[in-house]
Parts: sequence; structure tokens; C-alpha cells
Amino acid sequence: MVEYLKTAPYFSWRDYSVPEHDPLPTDKLAQRLYNQIRPVNSVIIVAGMYVPRSDWILTEIKIAKKLNKPIIGVKPWGARAVPIIVRSVAEEIVGWNTDSIVSAIRRYSI
Repeated sequence: MVEYLKTAPYFSWRDYSVPEHDPLPTDKLAQRLYNQIRPVNSVIIVAGMYVPRSDWILTEIKIAKKLNKPIIGVKPWGARAVPIIVRSVAEEIVGWNTDSIVSAIRRYSI
């Protein structure tokens, strides 16, 4: 996803996601996620079927809703279904391509 956003023309953004090389410790997960979500204009959730089993993603959703941040669901390439939790909280579900992701971010970012 980051590579898609990096190559989008006329689109400026900042990456607040957790770097793969520096994962958040479980005991401080909620507070660290809150601190990362607080400054963003919209939250992107990759809407894979693993979402309902991921405490991390469910915590991100809860925090985004608490902070009134718009949530954009991105359906993974080739996925046929989107988890109910993502469908129920997302402003929009978009396909896994640069144009639809960037367009949704522009529409819903606060």
C-alpha cells in the first residue's frame, strides 16, 4: 500500500503506520496506536478476512471511531468478501489500486 501511495501523482501524504522493523509492544498497544492515529486525517484499514481476529486492527478501528477519524477500507487484491466489522465502520470500501485509494483519501480526509 505504501508503494502505491508513494507513486501517486500530485498526492502528498505522511506515513503514520507502524514500521515493520519497530513493532509496538503489546502492553502499550492501545496508547501507542492512539498517539499514531490522533494526528491523521483518515485511517486506512486493509480489509482482509483476518481483521476480526486481529486485536491490533480492532483497536485501531475503536480508536479511529473515538477520535471521529474517517475509516477507508481497502479490499485486498483478489478478495471476494470484506469483514462485517470493516463494512460497518468504513466510510467507503475501495479496491486495491492507487487511484481508488487516493481518491477515497481525498474525499474523506478531515
